[in-house]
Amino acid sequence: MSFRLLQRLRNQKSSLIFNSPKLFTHFYSSLSEPRYRNSPTPILKQSIFTSGHVFCCRNNGFSPLLCEIFNIPCWSISARLLSSQAVVEQSTSDGLTVEGIIANGWTIYNEDESDWKSHASAIAQSIHLIKKRLRWKKLIHRLEILSDQLNKPDLWNDPVHAGKISREHGSLMGKMKEVNAFEQELLEHIDMIKLAREENDSELESESQKGLLTMRKHIKEKELEALLAGEHDTSSCFIEVQAGAGGTESMDWASMVMQMYMKWAERRGFGVTVVDEMPGEMAGIKRATIRVHGEYAYGYAKSEVGAHRLVRISPFDSNKRRHTSFASVAVIPILGDGFSRVQINESDLRIERFRAGGPGGQHANTTESAVRITHIPTGVSASCQNERSQHQNKASAMAVLQSRLDQLEMQRQAEMNAEHTQSLTDINFGSQIRSYVLHPYRMVKDHRTDYEVSHPDSVLEGDLDGFILSFLSASLDKDEDADL
Repeated sequence: MSFRLLQRLRNQKSSLIFNSPKLFTHFYSSLSEPRYRNSPTPILKQSIFTSGHVFCCRNNGFSPLLCEIFNIPCWSISARLLSSQAVVEQSTSDGLTVEGIIANGWTIYNEDESDWKSHASAIAQSIHLIKKRLRWKKLIHRLEILSDQLNKPDLWNDPVHAGKISREHGSLMGKMKEVNAFEQELLEHIDMIKLAREENDSELESESQKGLLTMRKHIKEKELEALLAGEHDTSSCFIEVQAGAGGTESMDWASMVMQMYMKWAERRGFGVTVVDEMPGEMAGIKRATIRVHGEYAYGYAKSEVGAHRLVRISPFDSNKRRHTSFASVAVIPILGDGFSRVQINESDLRIERFRAGGPGGQHANTTESAVRITHIPTGVSASCQNERSQHQNKASAMAVLQSRLDQLEMQRQAEMNAEHTQSLTDINFGSQIRSYVLHPYRMVKDHRTDYEVSHPDSVLEGDLDGFILSFLSASLDKDEDADL
């Protein structure tokens, strides 16, 4: 970077230097050269102390060495200051904002086109979409409320409540700072390109163009993460499948649905364990519970709650007639000890032990290792028979029971039953969320979003991401600008 460009930035007295980690790092690498070390430093120091901007090496990722070189104090920024900054739009040195970029309507070309305006416009659109999905105004308002609560002197009198407030505050702060960093980086690159062109610095312009392209690719991943911004979306979960009306047909279909989710979880790299399974008399299962372990497992799986309908030629009908079967799916987040909402007392539990079911023969269980636990005050129960010992089955059943009671409490408090799960009793015509048709034509269609595919075999093999992302996008994007 030329000394002339440094002089030009000083004369502009823009905030670019002070709000741009990448640009400041670029300056630092230049200033490390002996010929620049003596001259620009006083220029930058003077600009910093006369600009009125806050410089924070800890919060913006600067090395403390920069503070030492420029003899600048290192301040920390409070949560309230950050939230207030989130309300004020960041801009380039000539006043261009992210919303201004969108308003300009720059044409968006493919990523292989070297047009910086195209990249900038695509990134700005992504930032706008992420803010919408995070419900930006509500996020900032909630952050201010949490900041006030954290400042109360008696907060830690209740460590459990304080821990919950602290965790939520940290999570929201991380999301807000990440979006602000995206905005800042975009505007930095634009400033750099404009200045490089004025100074005929082709190398710096090329670097900034590449930076925009890299950012454009990276921010697409963040669009997906923004779909999973719910309170418990990062949690693991239990998926419960239950056969509906239809006897053996529905039991066989329930088994197919359970296998479908196990394959889906494996494709996504989640851990899968069968916690409980009740076989059908002739085929399939009456009900089953599987544990899906991994980050964002609940965030993805929650879109699968509801009744699933299958239409096919029955393999159990000697006359080869077409049958319709139903299976219901419930998804329960596993909150963990720090988030559990219900304290379970041993005196409120009824524990029953019985022999695990199975195919018989050598596989028959000859000891009473299966466990069923009932929470007497609520009538909620959970069972497990798939572990090797009674102790392991009891631990697994307790984990399921805890999650079910937590879910019940969330439903009671928030009065949002449909968000977490729905009744397993309403499994019939008109209640399905998705239809899997294998005859007379082949198609899988989600009735909530109208998303459909014509290759049901791949769906039954676990290819569910298209349906899941379509539902999550539709759910969050329907109120397009209400929360910006």
